Amino acid sequence: MKILVSGTSGLVGSALCNFLKINGHEIFKLVRTRANLLPNEIAWNLDRGVINPELLEGLDAVIHLAGENIASGRWSDAKKKRIRDSRVKGTLLLSQALASLKRSPHVLIAASAVGYYGNCGEEMLMEKNSKGTGFLADVCAEWETSTRPAIERGIRVVNLRFGAILSLQGGILKKIITPFKFGVGGQIGAGNQYMSWIALDDLLNVINETMQNKYFEGPVNAVSPNPVTNYEFTKAMGAVLHRPTFMTVPAKMARFVFGEMADELMLSSQRVLPEVLLKSGFKFSYPNIKEALEFLLNKNI
Repeated sequence: MKILVSGTSGLVGSALCNFLKINGHEIFKLVRTRANLLPNEIAWNLDRGVINPELLEGLDAVIHLAGENIASGRWSDAKKKRIRDSRVKGTLLLSQALASLKRSPHVLIAASAVGYYGNCGEEMLMEKNSKGTGFLADVCAEWETSTRPAIERGIRVVNLRFGAILSLQGGILKKIITPFKFGVGGQIGAGNQYMSWIALDDLLNVINETMQNKYFEGPVNAVSPNPVTNYEFTKAMGAVLHRPTFMTVPAKMARFVFGEMADELMLSSQRVLPEVLLKSGFKFSYPNIKEALEFLLNKNI
């Protein structure tokens, strides 16, 4: 297949390109406009709303992962605007371009996130649940709605709602591994907030499966079937690394250091289940947090 991937410099995008190449696909990368583009690169300019639809002709699938990193730096008004615009405007621009083609791709896999559900405590959340409240919930809802032009063109669209992605190459594990290795890792706040997660290897297989299988359409929760509380995650980290986990970051301290981001990312609770994936018969290689961490940490440390 001829596949266009955006966000190829990120954790998921870079790993996905290698994964797809190994499986025999021809990969094109959607990148920011610059001089000296490589033969497999297609440029777009999100700030100016520019993309050349002619360069998108002949694609079989598009996997759209691009978006401002939400976990880097405090959320100023300017940062929040970049988070929203990079997702909403970028997805809309790409969807409109794909809809205008003479031969549109068969499928658009568009990233979203479990932030769609907002802070829901212990409630079990599935694809049929309504949108929650908060900045990220609003962004995710707009993000998914931005694929409408592609849907109206008849393209099969899958909105993959990512949970926390576990990999030592980036994301949460890369940020916290050092304090945990030195025995000063610990829970955040009360520790009873749920974390929906997925191992990177499983996520790559989810993307591939939803791209290939026409069964999938609309929102799909890309998470392990076993979400854990922050406390359970902390204890699993300590057990795998054989380190104590007695430290606690008080909620007030997290809010002081990280501002609004602390409430939305660290203290918010989303107990999300991958109902659509499970009903399809998809099998996770790492469904439980301890075995996922054992694979990731013992393999790489």
